[in-house]
Amino acid sequence: MESALETSALTADLFVSVDGWARGENSPGYFGYYGPDLGRWIEEESARPQHVLMGRRTYEALDSVPDEARDDGYLRMTRLPVTVFSRTLSSVDWPGASVESRDLVESVRQLKQTTNTPIRTMGSLSVVKQLLNAGLVDRLRLMVFPLLVGPGGREAMFDGVDEADLALVDQRVLDGRVLLVEYAPTGLPIPH
Repeated sequence: MESALETSALTADLFVSVDGWARGENSPGYFGYYGPDLGRWIEEESARPQHVLMGRRTYEALDSVPDEARDDGYLRMTRLPVTVFSRTLSSVDWPGASVESRDLVESVRQLKQTTNTPIRTMGSLSVVKQLLNAGLVDRLRLMVFPLLVGPGGREAMFDGVDEADLALVDQRVLDGRVLLVEYAPTGLPIPH
């Protein structure tokens, strides 16, 4: 009897305001709510074995972090296996990173079948939306920050994403006010 082909799990990590925005017009990093619990969570997550996926804009934003802000966690991130999806970049400066210009969905589908390392997105809303619509996301992890961005909101979190039923897998509160929720797509139709 043949066993089903196992693939590496893909977790999509996204930061979102309560009103569904990926960022505000002038929002600082972490919407201004960075705290000790969030810092520990980031440190723990970045220490896990993983293959990171990101788009060009996320890579360029992270690569432009000033030298004085490049702590051990930042340097560790740059050494992880990272695939930057871009049709315009030809190279990247991080030692563990490479550029992928082929079709995003097919590239990730192939990666899931050829690696045993957990796969994780970092930011990259357009990448996550495509992967969600292709059914390639195994876990959707949302860091919900306690604010309403209102009319200054930029990038509606789920605009253009197909409907999907989700099961709540885990939840935590960080720093007494930031909600970390993790969902798994069920493959079931949503209630109508």
